[in-house]
Amino acid sequence: MQNTWSIGPGRITVREGDITRLDVDAIVNAANSRLAGGGGVDGAIHRAAGIERLQAACRAIIREIGSLPPGEAVLTPGFDLPARHIIHTVGPIWRGGNANEPGLLENAYANSLRLAHEHDIRTMAFPAISCGVYGYPVEDAAQIALSALKRGVNQGLVQEAVMVLHGEPAYRLWTRAAEHIL
Repeated sequence: MQNTWSIGPGRITVREGDITRLDVDAIVNAANSRLAGGGGVDGAIHRAAGIERLQAACRAIIREIGSLPPGEAVLTPGFDLPARHIIHTVGPIWRGGNANEPGLLENAYANSLRLAHEHDIRTMAFPAISCGVYGYPVEDAAQIALSALKRGVNQGLVQEAVMVLHGEPAYRLWTRAAEHIL
């Protein structure tokens, strides 16, 4: 299942599926601040990329920067993934909406797009950042994410941004949001 919208010079696709199987230039990892792997999308990406090599690359970044703050993004190779690169970004933990969660979530998408542009990444796939264990309300996250992707594609930062959702209910919710925003 997927839907695609033309946006300026590019397109945005909303689809259901497994982000680790997509043949795009980069996939985005909904990481934790230590880039340590974990559950959900983060764990799936680590397993599919090859845990040892990806964790070694992530540890090297953390040795250099200490930790990755919410809203920021870094790049590693994709290792065993079809994608050449992984962009790791940390979304905010939902604390009720009064701790700049919307701004931090928007930054996670925007900084991932900017990093992609800096590395000549033209196609990239995103998970629903912060919508799992971080507890971000999905309807609000969809509005923020799709608006950020629309701005980035319109600016020519990437040719295609793909939102990859897990399960039909999530796919349908994000498709409805996209129909209003895109």
